[in-house]
Amino acid sequence: MNTRPADSGRVQDAPSNNWVYRVLPRPLWPYAQLARWDRPIGWQLLMWPCFWSAALAANTAAALGTFSPGRFVLHLILFFIGAVAMRGAGCTYNDIVDHDIDMEVARTRSRPLPSGRVTRLQAKIFMVLQALAGLIVLLQFNGFSIFLGVFSLVFVAVYPFAKRFTDWPQFFLGLAFSWGAIMGWSAEFGTIGWASVVLYAAAIAWTVGYDTIYAYQDREDDELIGVRSTARRFGERPRPWLFALYGLTTLLLFVSFALAGAGLLAYIGLLIAAVLLFYQILVLDIHDAAQCLALFKFNNVVGAILFASLCAALLVRLA
Repeated sequence: MNTRPADSGRVQDAPSNNWVYRVLPRPLWPYAQLARWDRPIGWQLLMWPCFWSAALAANTAAALGTFSPGRFVLHLILFFIGAVAMRGAGCTYNDIVDHDIDMEVARTRSRPLPSGRVTRLQAKIFMVLQALAGLIVLLQFNGFSIFLGVFSLVFVAVYPFAKRFTDWPQFFLGLAFSWGAIMGWSAEFGTIGWASVVLYAAAIAWTVGYDTIYAYQDREDDELIGVRSTARRFGERPRPWLFALYGLTTLLLFVSFALAGAGLLAYIGLLIAAVLLFYQILVLDIHDAAQCLALFKFNNVVGAILFASLCAALLVRLA
């Protein structure tokens, strides 16, 4: 008889060869799964808008003569730790809210809460501990950034419920997941600039696009249990929507770079990223769940290229 993921301590939609299962004691596996440490793509996608914003602000600061390499590196370290902590807290909160729904979806029923490997009380305590870690990180920034970070919790709190009242829960995910696009700029300048606002809008469009691709894995289950999503909204013809979303992402990134005075290398990186975004649309097979997941994860490469290009433009400016 085959061993089910829940029996093996694994979850169905995460790789079983992840470091979590090689390093952590088995009793800690359910908590690592709640935080999605076995699926780093989530914190990576949360981190990239933070890194873009920090690098974009660094380009502007370099032009103004106020750039500090030490401050830039410190901000990147803090954003990395914060992304891991807050993504984990957010996922744990989402699992608590979606406990009953996850029991009805084949891909999520092996997660720690629906499988009974942790209790709701244990999950809540773990969520608070992760949130406290995120708070400690947030307190290292200036006062305005602390205010912005606390305000973002409004979007985090609303997102898990969005699938119950709108076909666009991915938009609410974008509001929460893209907030770092403002935070990086605020950490450098203590204010919100137009470049960061436009960057935030670009990151929202990007998030709606890639999470729509991700949502096609669950479309049939979502239809059965009445959960709403852009995948259900777009149906069998997602390409026009995705072209619009990724096209808007590219346009807004271009405008943001221009407002911040980014150098030529940033635009070269944007061109490469745009090609990779539209490649996803061209090859997408919405009936192939494995491919949908792979294309969703591929957006980590897009995020890395944009950040690297902004850093390259910064180095040229400093040379």
